Amino acid sequence: MRVLITGSSGQLGTTLQSKLTGAKLALVDLPEVDITDREQIFSKTNAFRPDVIIHCAAFTDVDGCVSNPDLAYKVNSLGTQNVALACQRFDAAMVYISTNEVFAGDQPGGFEEWMQLNPQNIYGRTKAAGEYHVHNILRRFYIVRTAWLYAPGGRNFIHAILRQAEQGNHLRVVSDEIGNPTNASDLAEAIVKLINTDQYGTYHLINQGACSRFEFAQEVLRLGGHRQVEIEPIMSSDYSRSSTPPPYGALKNICARAIGIELRPWREALADYIANHVASK
Repeated sequence: MRVLITGSSGQLGTTLQSKLTGAKLALVDLPEVDITDREQIFSKTNAFRPDVIIHCAAFTDVDGCVSNPDLAYKVNSLGTQNVALACQRFDAAMVYISTNEVFAGDQPGGFEEWMQLNPQNIYGRTKAAGEYHVHNILRRFYIVRTAWLYAPGGRNFIHAILRQAEQGNHLRVVSDEIGNPTNASDLAEAIVKLINTDQYGTYHLINQGACSRFEFAQEVLRLGGHRQVEIEPIMSSDYSRSSTPPPYGALKNICARAIGIELRPWREALADYIANHVASK
């Protein structure tokens, strides 16, 4: 199999490279290739002729999307349209990495794959626009929504919490934002399984279970050896930020589970991550 990965130097793109054993890979990222330039992505796709393009590249700075919405739309919407058109022209299937933030966050029971999109922030709107392009341009695609992704070397919630703990800071973490902490290694393995099924469609690939940001932080501190650190639950209204994440953003994996693809529980995945990638205190 020939696989082209956009955003290849990001958390998921890097992890995918180690999971796609036996595949021939083409790696695409800035500054060499800009997905917002259609001719650049067409040229790379034409030269490599992939069977599948896994489109990880995105403007994922959620708060940055608020301050620079034009760039967010250019990357997440137009860039995705360009990748989808490249797949169409050169007969490749596409995997589009999307997000739980395409939903409003008004379903305490969690969101199933076919529920209506209703993003409430710029990041979510631009990613939903990307889904729109994929649906309207291609027949062979996998839309993969995920949430709260973490990987070694990346800027993520786990390392932010541990850094604050190591500095002896009193932690205040929101308790009314619910989601699915997802280990990038588990997600990458699930994507590899998915692209070998030819079962096209929309999927929610997240570690099993959901929690609040506060519960997530508590578990990070416990596993990281910082039980003594004070942590205070607060409401989202008490935490100032530019963007507004969905309050109930948990995803439910119905479709992938039906074909035998299910990620392990989030606590187990987190414990494995911290044991292998974080030095315990």
